[in-house]
Amino acid sequence: MSTLNDHSKIIWLLSLAAALIFFQAYMIAPLIPKLSEVFGVPEQQIGLVVPAYMIAYGISILFYGMISDRVGRGKIIKISLFAFMLLTAFTALAQSSSQLIVLRLLTGLGASGVVPMSLALVGDLYEPNERGKPLGLLFAAMEGGMALGSTAGVMLEPFIGWRMLFLGMAILAAIILWLQGDKISRPYQKQETYKPTAGQLLSGFYKLLSTARGLKTYCFVFWNGIFHSGIFTWLGLYFVQKYDLGAIGIGLAILGYGLPGFFFGSLIGRAADRYGRFRIIIPGLGIAALATALLATNISVIMAAVAVTVISLGYDLTQPLFAGIVTEIGGKKQGGQAMGLNVFALFTGFGVGSLVFGEILGFGLDNALLVFAAIQFFVTIIAVPLLKNEKK
Repeated sequence: MSTLNDHSKIIWLLSLAAALIFFQAYMIAPLIPKLSEVFGVPEQQIGLVVPAYMIAYGISILFYGMISDRVGRGKIIKISLFAFMLLTAFTALAQSSSQLIVLRLLTGLGASGVVPMSLALVGDLYEPNERGKPLGLLFAAMEGGMALGSTAGVMLEPFIGWRMLFLGMAILAAIILWLQGDKISRPYQKQETYKPTAGQLLSGFYKLLSTARGLKTYCFVFWNGIFHSGIFTWLGLYFVQKYDLGAIGIGLAILGYGLPGFFFGSLIGRAADRYGRFRIIIPGLGIAALATALLATNISVIMAAVAVTVISLGYDLTQPLFAGIVTEIGGKKQGGQAMGLNVFALFTGFGVGSLVFGEILGFGLDNALLVFAAIQFFVTIIAVPLLKNEKK
């Protein structure tokens, strides 16, 4: 019982860190119209702050995953959280759009060890049939961070300024780092006993991708990143162009983004444990496609806000479950590398999605939404036979 209580405390501390990481990651996109005005550059140019962070985050996690298999998850989590704290504080001092983009890239490199290694830690701590609840809690924290970041950030900016937003994130990171103390690293000294060679690490990626289950899971994760980031990154611009909303109006319109996962993350995890992932993932893919197509029509701003919430729900019904599959593919010995590859696929997808959607914007906002919706419908259809074995 004592061990279970210790594990629970660790998961809660990691959830706080995850919420903060995702808060700052998702507070940027709705600020794109404002930052474009502040630095006097086109929105497509300042929009590069999103892929700069996301792609750097995805690439660096490959190395964090491998290193954590050698030195332990806890050490990586603490070092990465410290780097996040420092670089986020420096971001508040940026004097140009170029500096801001570079600092976001560096922050992505530094911060990417916290959340993925927390997810890998769940694979170390819990048996496969017990992972739904802790994974659900971590994803609920991420979704809460997404919801608050995307909404609170853009709503607070007119009152405290964007620089204070970043400085506040750095201060909160320092507090969480202090609260963690040595609690995170203490239970995982056993991880240090596994020290694979460089050849084993390289062959590990081949092993993860050589199975049909591994390859298709990582492909779905990659597309999930492309789809959801492509839509979310430009929601601020969407509500400015279609409904002429200001900062507070944008914040209210996207208030529902992340809330489904925050409130129902643990419930979704338990449902997947009980009924199987297949019955959860397929509806999640489908409703996200439908809601995106709805955004391209002439609906009221309230209906658009509801559609945004449904898209978020689609993410909640899919990505945590794909992460659960990844923990099984990697097992305890290769868990860090497996989760690292998972986050590489997801965040590289995030970066690619924001770039691709930004390019398609040249053909019109509604057309870009319809293209993404059509591809998502296709993915939903092919997912049925490909994921049919992901049952209870």
